[in-house]
Amino acid sequence: MDFALPEAGHYAVGTAFLPVDEKRRGRAMTTIERIAAEEDMQVLGWRELPVHAEHAGPTAATTMPHFTQLFLSGRRNNRDGLALERAAFCVRKRAEHDLAGDEVYFPSLSSRTIVYKGMLTEPQVEKFFDDLTDERVTSAIGLVHSRFSTNTFPSWPLAHPYRYVAHNGEINTLRGNRNWMDARESILETDLIDGDLKRIYPIITRGASDSASFDEVLELLHLGGRSLPHAVLMMIPEAWENHESMDAGRKAFYRYHSSLMEPWDGPASIAFTDGTVIGAVLDRNGLRPARYWVTEDGLVVLASEVGVLEIDQSTIVRKGRLEPGKMFLVDTAEGRIIDDEEIKGGLAAEHPYGDWVSAGLVSLADLPERDREVPLHAALVRRQQAFGYTDEELDVLLEPMARTGAEPVGSMGNDSPLASISSGPRQLFDYFIQLFASSSPRSGPRSGPSRTCSRATPPRAGGSPCLTRSSTTTS
Repeated sequence: MDFALPEAGHYAVGTAFLPVDEKRRGRAMTTIERIAAEEDMQVLGWRELPVHAEHAGPTAATTMPHFTQLFLSGRRNNRDGLALERAAFCVRKRAEHDLAGDEVYFPSLSSRTIVYKGMLTEPQVEKFFDDLTDERVTSAIGLVHSRFSTNTFPSWPLAHPYRYVAHNGEINTLRGNRNWMDARESILETDLIDGDLKRIYPIITRGASDSASFDEVLELLHLGGRSLPHAVLMMIPEAWENHESMDAGRKAFYRYHSSLMEPWDGPASIAFTDGTVIGAVLDRNGLRPARYWVTEDGLVVLASEVGVLEIDQSTIVRKGRLEPGKMFLVDTAEGRIIDDEEIKGGLAAEHPYGDWVSAGLVSLADLPERDREVPLHAALVRRQQAFGYTDEELDVLLEPMARTGAEPVGSMGNDSPLASISSGPRQLFDYFIQLFASSSPRSGPRSGPSRTCSRATPPRAGGSPCLTRSSTTTS
C-alpha cells in the first residue's frame, strides 16, 4: 500500500463490495469517508483488492461487484480493541443503510478479522482472491463454510456472513426472532457505543438470510459488553428447563437470559470467532453433526464430518463429537481448549443470576387467585359455534390439551386448502400458519468463502488455516 499503517490492533480493515460503475463508486466512497469522519474515525486509505475475475462462474461474473478494502483508525484516544470495533461497526452499519440502493456491502470491517467470500465454489476461492495464495498472509484461525443457497436467490452479499459465525442448519423460529429484535430497538441502550443508537437501526438487515440475521444480533450482544461465548449461549441455550441434574447457578443463568432473549431455535451447528477465540455450539436437540480432532502439534480441526482433512492418525491426541447444547472453544490467547463445563460454570458464577431472578421475575403460580366465570353449557356451545369450532378440534386438540397441559403433536398430512384461498368459512387464526424451514430465508451461495484473522494476538500453534469443502471447518 502507498500509505502507512499504525501498529496491529490500532486500525480496522474492511473488505467492501462497491458499484462497478466508476462514478457511482466514487460517490459511495465519498459518502463512506464522510460517515467515518462523523464517527470520529480517520480514513487511512483504500486498497484495490486483487482478484482474478476469470475464475468466477458465468452467472457470478455478471453480478460481480468491485472489490476494495477500506483502512480506518480512531482519531482520538488512540482507540483499539473493542472500542475500535464498536466505532467500525457504526461506520459499517451507517454506510450500508445510507447506500443500500447503491449496491454497497461490507463483508467485514474489523481490527481482528478479514472476510473473503463470494459466489464461488471451493476450487475457485483460492484462485479468485490473490491474498489467499500470498505466503505473507498467515493466521492462527480459519473459518470456512461451503454450500449453495437453498431458499434465497444467490448473490454476492448473501454468501455466508462470516463476520462472527458460520452456520450449518436452519433457524426455524426466524420470523419471531426478527420481530422481537425489531420491537427491542425502542428500548436498547448502552454506554459503550457513543451517540444515538437510532443511527445504526435496523439491527437486522431487511431481506438478509437466517445466518446473516443471527450474525447481526450476535454482533450487537457482543459489542454491547458480553463475551462471545456469553452472547452465543443467550441465543442458543441448552435445554435447561426440565434438566433436573443441572447446577442451580447455571439454570439461573439461562432463566435470567430467557427474559432478555428468546432462543434462536432449529437444527443448527454454529461455528463462531472474534479473531482470538474460536468455537462451535450445537442446538439443544443436536440435529446437526460436529466432530473435532486435535493433533500433537496443536492443530485443532472441527467440522461437520470426519475426514475433511488428510491427517496422520498417529498424530491425533484427542477426538470427539460436539453434543446437543454443548460448546467447544479454543482460546488462542491462552493457547488451550476450554471445555463446556468451564465455560458455562464461569459465566454462571460471574453475576448473582439466582438473586436477580428471584427479585425480578413473578411466577404465575404466585399470583393471587381470582374468580373465574364458568359459562353455562348452552352459552359455551353458542360461542363455539360463533367462532367456528368443530367436533374434531374439540376432541383432537382441546381435550388433550386440557387433560395433559401440553400441545398435542401429530404427523398426519393436512390437505385442507389455505384459509386465504378456501371457499368455506374459516376461523381467524387459520389465516396465520407456521413458517417451516423450507419457506424461511437463508444464506445465498454458501460456496467457498473463508475467514482469516489477523495475528494481533498470540496465535495458537498449528500453522495455517484449513480451507476445505466441509460445511463448517475451523483450525
